[in-house]
Amino acid sequence: MSVELTFLTRDGCHLCETAREQVTTGIGARDVTVTEVDVDADPELQDRYGWDVPVVLLDGRQHSFHRVDPGRLSRALDAILARRA
Repeated sequence: MSVELTFLTRDGCHLCETAREQVTTGIGARDVTVTEVDVDADPELQDRYGWDVPVVLLDGRQHSFHRVDPGRLSRALDAILARRA
């Protein structure tokens, strides 16, 4: 079963560009569905995460913000997938 990864970002965010690359590295070949969301398109998300982008949510739970450590993301994904096996 696929892990839902939501990547909260915004246009013109240099940290988001770097984080996008780190997310791709952390996912590798795992079964992950990635949805990228612009926080500025949703007032509720903007209020909640506006100062913290980029944000990575795994199955709706916050995993990281500002920076993404691909190794930490990789381990978190492995743990989620192992629980589902």
